[in-house]
Amino acid sequence: MLVVCTAVCEANLRILLVEDERNAAGMLAKGLRERAYAVDVALDGDDALYRLSINSYDLVLLDLMLPGKDGYAVCRELRGTGSMVPVLMLTARDAVSDRVAGLDAGGDDYLIKPFEFDELLARVRALLRRGPALRPETIQVGDLVIETQAHRVRRAARYINLTSKEYALLDYLARHAEHVIGRAEIAEHVWDENFDPFSNLIEVYIQRLRRKIDEQHDYKLLHTIRGEGYMLSDAEADSHV
Repeated sequence: MLVVCTAVCEANLRILLVEDERNAAGMLAKGLRERAYAVDVALDGDDALYRLSINSYDLVLLDLMLPGKDGYAVCRELRGTGSMVPVLMLTARDAVSDRVAGLDAGGDDYLIKPFEFDELLARVRALLRRGPALRPETIQVGDLVIETQAHRVRRAARYINLTSKEYALLDYLARHAEHVIGRAEIAEHVWDENFDPFSNLIEVYIQRLRRKIDEQHDYKLLHTIRGEGYMLSDAEADSHV
């Protein structure tokens, strides 16, 4: 049984953070990753446009004052490709004319620096509510329940303590319950561009999840499909191991 209740949630979204100040970019990326986002960082406009051309993002956090092409130019070129990815512009400029210029360039929202991180998260959630990235509030697979707003997981009424990355992996598998998910897809949506495709990190996290959600239960939910990938399902199959 797969049960989904719809609302906005934060997990398994891939964000491009465009910020030329390395320390600021590092702090923002760290905070977002702790919220189970996958985050790529671009330090200038040209790099941002390149990443946008080869990757699929759910949201762009775009600093306007960048070396080379500024944020206005990046946003205009992005919109010129037909992309509708939400863009939240970040800048220290607070004049009305600057905000108007940013929105006219194709931005969806505008946040003035310095800002509180909680406000940034709220703006991100608001942008995602406007588009197709609607996320379930709760997901249930068998007796496993994922509370996506609170990032809490329970099975048979017992709460399970997961790390941020374990949660992100389980959340992604749950959103695609009853479907086989390959390593490449997991790497793209749960990890970021720094993921080493030759590592066994995915297998390690699968085993951690299996111990936490299945080990104490006769009925297993997390399955390995030989030669294909992994599936979260409450239905047994001969190909599961």
